[in-house]
Amino acid sequence: MIPYTLGIRFLEGSHFLVASCRSKARRKRSMKLIVEVVDARDLMPKDGEGSASPFVEVDFENQLSRTKTVPKNLNPIWNQKLLFNFDETKNHNHQSIEVCIYNERRLIPGRNFLGRVRIPCSNIVKKGEETYQSFQLEKKWFSSFVKGEIGIKVYISPESDPKSAPPSSALPPQPVPSGPPNSPISETKNLLSNTPAALPATENSLPETTKAIAYKPENNDPTASLTKSSSSPSTTVGALAEVPKEVIEEPFRIETTQHVHKHQVLQQPGISVGKEPQGVLLAMHHQANPQAHQSHQEDYNLKDTNPHLGERWPSGGAYGGRGWMSGERFTSTYDLVEQTFYLYVRVVKAKDLPPSSITGSLDPYVEVKLGNYKGRTKHFEKKLNPEWNQVFSFPKERVQSSMLEVFLKEKEMVGRDDYLGRVVFDLNEVPTRVPPDSPLAPQWYRLEERRGEGKVRGEIMLAVWMGTQADEAFPEAWHADAALVHGEGVFNIRSKVYVSPKLWYLRVNVIEAQDVIPNDRSRLPEVFVKAQVGNQVLKTKICPTRTANPLWNEDLVFVAAEPFEEQLVLTVEDRVHPSKDDVLGRTSLPLTTFEKRLDHRPVHSRWFNLEKFGFGVLEADRRKELQFSSRIHLRVCLEGGYHVLDESTHYISDQRPTARQLWKQPVGILEVGILGAQGLLPMKMKDGRGSTDAYLVAKYGQKWVRTRTILGTFSPKWNEQYTWEVYDPCTVITLGVFDNCHLGSEKPGTSAAQDSRIGKVRIRLSTLEAHRIYTNSYPLLVLHPTGVKKMGELQLAVRFTSLSLAHTIYIYGHPLLPKMHYLHPFTVNQVDNLRYQAMNIVAVRLGRAEPPLRKEVVEYMLDVDFHMWSMRRSKAYFFRIMSLLSGMFSVSRWLGDVCHWKNPITSVLVHILFLILIWYPELILPTLFLYMFLIGLWNYRFRPRHPPHMDTKLSWAEAVNPDELDEEFDTFPSTKPHDVVRMRYDRLRSVAGRIQMVVGDIATQGERFQSLLGWRDPRATSLFIVFCLCAAVVLYVTPFRVVALVAGLYMLRHPRFRSKLPSVPGNFFKRLPARIDSLL
Repeated sequence: MIPYTLGIRFLEGSHFLVASCRSKARRKRSMKLIVEVVDARDLMPKDGEGSASPFVEVDFENQLSRTKTVPKNLNPIWNQKLLFNFDETKNHNHQSIEVCIYNERRLIPGRNFLGRVRIPCSNIVKKGEETYQSFQLEKKWFSSFVKGEIGIKVYISPESDPKSAPPSSALPPQPVPSGPPNSPISETKNLLSNTPAALPATENSLPETTKAIAYKPENNDPTASLTKSSSSPSTTVGALAEVPKEVIEEPFRIETTQHVHKHQVLQQPGISVGKEPQGVLLAMHHQANPQAHQSHQEDYNLKDTNPHLGERWPSGGAYGGRGWMSGERFTSTYDLVEQTFYLYVRVVKAKDLPPSSITGSLDPYVEVKLGNYKGRTKHFEKKLNPEWNQVFSFPKERVQSSMLEVFLKEKEMVGRDDYLGRVVFDLNEVPTRVPPDSPLAPQWYRLEERRGEGKVRGEIMLAVWMGTQADEAFPEAWHADAALVHGEGVFNIRSKVYVSPKLWYLRVNVIEAQDVIPNDRSRLPEVFVKAQVGNQVLKTKICPTRTANPLWNEDLVFVAAEPFEEQLVLTVEDRVHPSKDDVLGRTSLPLTTFEKRLDHRPVHSRWFNLEKFGFGVLEADRRKELQFSSRIHLRVCLEGGYHVLDESTHYISDQRPTARQLWKQPVGILEVGILGAQGLLPMKMKDGRGSTDAYLVAKYGQKWVRTRTILGTFSPKWNEQYTWEVYDPCTVITLGVFDNCHLGSEKPGTSAAQDSRIGKVRIRLSTLEAHRIYTNSYPLLVLHPTGVKKMGELQLAVRFTSLSLAHTIYIYGHPLLPKMHYLHPFTVNQVDNLRYQAMNIVAVRLGRAEPPLRKEVVEYMLDVDFHMWSMRRSKAYFFRIMSLLSGMFSVSRWLGDVCHWKNPITSVLVHILFLILIWYPELILPTLFLYMFLIGLWNYRFRPRHPPHMDTKLSWAEAVNPDELDEEFDTFPSTKPHDVVRMRYDRLRSVAGRIQMVVGDIATQGERFQSLLGWRDPRATSLFIVFCLCAAVVLYVTPFRVVALVAGLYMLRHPRFRSKLPSVPGNFFKRLPARIDSLL
């Protein structure tokens, strides 16, 4: 009913707007998919003469198109574009483009198959982002003989081909006359299309924003239509301005399998949540007891919670459903958080306001009042038709009145502001809206007098509705619980979704330079090259030979971010003195001119001229005097086959390469419901008492989310839900809680305050069961110089949905990082330096957003100081190793007990098992794997039921020495007094001395093994080689089963036949010499 009513309103007043929307939809559907077939290499000969006449045929959605035929060439070059119709409103993620190469037979008409390639449509990029890709040809049948590769560029372009007609199914594919191999790039029409009649553009469409789309309601209640406002043209246009872009005419459905947004989640039909009555929590006035946090029995464990997920609020279920305080229930897919209702008031604009009798103008603003809460818009100076377009939200649980008043006032410089009029709403008549219902269209309301006795001049456009936190107006709304925030703080408390900049590795291969002339021509230069990109500076080594034509052939790698704002600045410098370098030449190159490489194929090198350093704009005449200039030889490319690491590999959240063409299909969807926090500690003093203004930041992949800031409470309730696409389950999502110190009320000179850390939680996705909702309370633990401290608890609801089990299994067998990390790996130092540079770039870019994600937040989320020395962390690593070796020690002790017959029954059973394995050696490996299978089944009973969390015992944080913590929090270089630094240095020397002894003992045992045949001890070596000869003869004559039986029975012999003295082989080995006696 609602879409029909909206359509009638559109036809009555806005025929031209509907026509323009239809024309835009047609233009949107007329996108072109361009497959540029460049070349092929090393094809299989098929014409019987050692050659082939290849052509390429491309199939996309039953649209066939082919290139020209290149005669007698196994390395053909086409450089030809094939155009296809591409409907970008459809979901193409599960489709592919099939590219086949055939040999065209001349004598007998026909063709031979040379190979094919399937390109997933998910790898398609837009025009301007395309790069040359080389694909290995694949077989079509098992018996096919295929070799070679093909080079292709694939992209979509909004520019349609004016000469090409739409694909027709009546025309069969016809060969295109062949041309010379090096002919210019041409565009070929589609020759065949079996595509059925096009469905409406809204079929299978998916909204590109989080705005809701107008659905056709199931009920036919006439009250569900919008209330008709004034019939004036301005009223119609004003109402139309609020209709979203996604309004369409035909019924449609939405596929949310792959393209998931912030407030779109997968419905879980198997979960039914009962509603229980709850008390109203006045978070603004709630104060935690600080003494309760000083208990010595802190609980650091994970706790189960039972939140009311997907809790529903009674309502009429549609726009016309009056009385949001009573009515029926409705369903919602916002099912990982507790549903919280808000009263929304959208103030759009006003018109026909009465001017002031004194000034003839007006400075209007709007004040929205609900009980004790007041919100006001900004005021405009000298404007009779102001436009605000501002949304106010009031939480339902704090509503203290049944009437909503909207006042229109005039700002006065002196005295009380003048009253212009008001509009009053009864909350029992406010409609309820929950996405996917379309947004409520604002209406014009006549202003009335203060006492409601009559109407006054002027109208105001408003929209009032009851909605949830899933409403698209929620992130940008003014919230009543943030009434004390003003100025820039209003922007700093809003929720926001951020996207990390797209990072590339820039590889600069400095090969050589020519004609480098030093400033002092009496000497040959000692030349090196310094390269700079933004704040990153790298240098080559000094050329070992003094010459005017130096050679380096060194790689310098930088991190660059799109859009490429910096330039590559190269300077050739001469080392005149250890403290002085002369600049001999300089060049500046924009990054957009360099080639983007997706694999390890070589990049063409180029020569660049160097500007003589010191020639400025005023010295152009001197430049003309130069007959030649120095130049430098470079090979530069942007690496798209690497994943640019901006976080530690231990907590990596994304492993995809930079180039979108190399991305795989997502394997699942991660949904996180951020419910709230409990028992937070006060982080700052406000009005003489402790206060905390908490917000949460979550980071997974390139997507960062920030919740809104809840002011003045130690138990904030966010109830926000976010969604991520998962490309690898072996990744980690990081969530951090912070205290907002930028609320606009800071004193002058204190703007440099940093947001304080409250705690952090990491969840590894591979530890989560698919399709299960985890509702837990995670302890927020922070390490302070005084020790570990629990800052509160974070309540989350997490669900991982697997889209394809087969794809997930496929992922587990592939490398963790893209293949370029293994074909051309970076050194450890390069990885650390590049990660630090990438982190700085991400922090700078996110700091420019509104609200900014500040540097201290980004550094804490990315663990920038993870590599710093810590005695506590070193102990934790040592005991982790010992826990791994404890299993081996347990097995060795058990074998010792068996050999010493501590338990005769066990020893007899082991003897029987040993004899069976000796008699049937083919059962050894099956028995081993069966034993591991049974152990795995037995351990299934004791499997973890909760995601892992911060472990204070594993981190060695409970029994840590205070001085060790103080050392861990010390800066680098140290700022402590000399006595403290000396004491810590001596302690480090003692620890290193013990490690040194262990390493020395390991080296000694290894050198003894080497001396067995090294003749350092002639007598020992002689005895050993004689023993080896005898052993070889005995083992050659004796069957292996006999040898194994004798050796096993000897090892398992009874203690009566054992001696307490060391064995003969052990005595012999300990007498062998080592090289430790040669050390100084």
